[in-house]
Amino acid sequence: MSLPRPLLRPPRGGRAMRRRRGGAMDELQRSIYVDRFRLAFHTQKGAAFQDWFVRLAGHAFGADFEEVRPYGSYGDLKCDGRRISTQSVFQCYAPDAMKEADLIAKVDADFHGARGHWAGNMQEWVFVHNDGRGLPPNAVQHLDALRKAHAPLSISTWSEPELLPLAMSLDISALQALFGPAASIAIVDRLVMSDLMPIIDALQRQEPNAGDPPLTPPSAEKLEKNELSEESGLFLRIGRRKSSLVDTFFRKSPRPDLGERIAEAFRMRYAELKAFDLPADTIFKHLQDYAGFNGEPKRQGAALAVLAYFFDSCDIFEDPVVSEEAL
Repeated sequence: MSLPRPLLRPPRGGRAMRRRRGGAMDELQRSIYVDRFRLAFHTQKGAAFQDWFVRLAGHAFGADFEEVRPYGSYGDLKCDGRRISTQSVFQCYAPDAMKEADLIAKVDADFHGARGHWAGNMQEWVFVHNDGRGLPPNAVQHLDALRKAHAPLSISTWSEPELLPLAMSLDISALQALFGPAASIAIVDRLVMSDLMPIIDALQRQEPNAGDPPLTPPSAEKLEKNELSEESGLFLRIGRRKSSLVDTFFRKSPRPDLGERIAEAFRMRYAELKAFDLPADTIFKHLQDYAGFNGEPKRQGAALAVLAYFFDSCDIFEDPVVSEEAL
């Protein structure tokens, strides 16, 4: 069944024009912002998700987007925001748990309410939700029935596939406003020994178990063995640009056991996460946080270098099993 094409068009003027004049992101910054988008998309709920979407749409569409806030007994007239040029009315829904009956009731109340309040200024109704699994089948069929009953009015649903490209079309200043600063490859390349200190200081406070095993280098197939994504591979590849600096730091440290102690702390953290049977990329992101991948960009770069060093030099994640035939 063919569905009406949504009225979304590339933003014109305003912030979109500034994006074309601004500098481009590098691949590290882009990967960081994709990660932060997904974190916000999947964790914001209720009014927080609505506020986050309104900010995103405001940066993406500029003056073409108007936020509609609740006012007195009128509420928001079933509209969280609207895009003027396409006469699109947006309504957000991000409950703690998506229940089909509640979802269908929400669609009905919001859609018919919007039709009543914005009938002369609404060519498209957009239902924005954050259930990454998609909508339940009965809700999808219900939306199809509304499309047929109210054609030519367009009815669209927006979720991660629509919102991620919208976010990644923003210029670097808008992404910083939404998600904070992100390290660039140039920042990683300019790291010096002193930049590692905040990360090392935090990690050495971890108390590993006794009996630190020696560092063992992994095989080159480690990423493939652990089914880590290309994105995780990119973080490691960029971090490796300065992993030799981390090695020098530990070799010059007055504490010869410092590297081993931190390696064991990583092993313990990895084992804890592995016990929950989490996907490899989820474990990797937890280890990024454990390494201190937060704060200002230089600290992020230092954390990537440290994480790449320990990924390559100790047994966090598994090495591939070599068959006897290959020996």
